[in-house]
Amino acid sequence: MRRNSENVSLKQVRIATLAKQSPAMGFTSLIHHLDTEWLCEAYWLTRKDGAPGIDGQTWTSYGEHLESNLKDLLGRLKANSYRAPAVRRVHIPKAGSPGEMRPLGIPTLEDKILQRALVMLLEPIYEIDFNDCSYGFRKGRSAHQAIDALWQESMNKAGGWILELDIRKFFDEIDHAHLMTFLKYRLRDSVVLRLIGKWLNAGVMENGSTSYPESGSPQGGVISPLLANIYLHYVLDSWFTNDVKPRMCGTASMIRFADDAVFCFSREADARRVLSTLPKRFQRYGLRLHPDKTKLVDFRIPRRVTLSEGAVGKESKAFDFLGFTYYWAKSRKDCWVIKRKTAKNRLARAINAVREWCKENMHQSISDQQQALNRKLQGHCGYYGIVGNSQCINSFSYWMLRSWQDSLNRRNRERSMPWGRFSELLKRYPIKPAKVRHPEPRRYENVVCLA
Repeated sequence: MRRNSENVSLKQVRIATLAKQSPAMGFTSLIHHLDTEWLCEAYWLTRKDGAPGIDGQTWTSYGEHLESNLKDLLGRLKANSYRAPAVRRVHIPKAGSPGEMRPLGIPTLEDKILQRALVMLLEPIYEIDFNDCSYGFRKGRSAHQAIDALWQESMNKAGGWILELDIRKFFDEIDHAHLMTFLKYRLRDSVVLRLIGKWLNAGVMENGSTSYPESGSPQGGVISPLLANIYLHYVLDSWFTNDVKPRMCGTASMIRFADDAVFCFSREADARRVLSTLPKRFQRYGLRLHPDKTKLVDFRIPRRVTLSEGAVGKESKAFDFLGFTYYWAKSRKDCWVIKRKTAKNRLARAINAVREWCKENMHQSISDQQQALNRKLQGHCGYYGIVGNSQCINSFSYWMLRSWQDSLNRRNRERSMPWGRFSELLKRYPIKPAKVRHPEPRRYENVVCLA
């Protein structure tokens, strides 16, 4: 079956134009856009190497009879006979929380295709509605844009007061009733709403038994990031923009990536008012804030303070966002500037992961190990390689080489691998140097040297 991306794109543009012309309009008829051509595009946008669901269906096997399979899927959808199967649950280590596991829900391939098709249908509408402060899981937006935007906001406010927000088990506690209410503000198509309801109530299969949670949207589902953004758009983004900011005495801003958010305030009183209000706001919609990870940080320009012993020192101020630690430091011009480096827990986790990989793969050929480690280093630099973070990415590179040397030394104890011999080996199998991949954020005109 031939793929026709251009026709699908033209339809998406028309939907986006209607959404922009009528920001308060509810779309009563959308499902007619889902034809075999639309589903074919959704199929090609689905990950080819994605893990199969409970039916074991793979992307390749489904594509062997793609046209007939898509026609059958579309027929069941239009006849309202499509039944959303349970998602297969697996657990992976949770980032930044040693010992904790994150549950992932893996839908069947047909579910992935339908969910992708619906995301293609709804994105043009909600991209018009979403606020500029939201960066997660949106076309043309990335984590690095959120990281740079936070740097710019905090520089503009000379630091100010930073409120770190952490929502406890957000994807597991999304309230279905509230979510459907939010969706109905823009969606009046009963087929679309019913289909989303089927996915929310499909159930979760784990260890051979199926459960039916009353809340939550499975992480790993294609449509889950969009539903999460819609939920937080109404619960947090619009509320902060329309109700909170106009009541602030000073300036206030927010940067959000998925369920990670940071607020910047120029005045402490404003920050404390919002901090006291947030738990009530979230509780109203079935969400909870993490009491230890949600905190207020005095991130104003450091000043010299006199310690109890009489010595003079400087206050230590820092906060984390998306794997980076923001902190104050002096520039070459002796001005106070905000710099960023890899968060300690993220760096330690990355080093431990590569050390474990070297142990598990010590008996692979040297060439294969070299290629894999080069990919790991380039991937690490692809995210953490920002201006000012050279020390951390060089530290990762150094410990990666140390781990490789140690694994080669373990592999053949009769012929040890001291650092001198390992350096000779690196000449034959070189590791590419750690490099900064992302340029310095663009500075706004009102950002000045903060002496």
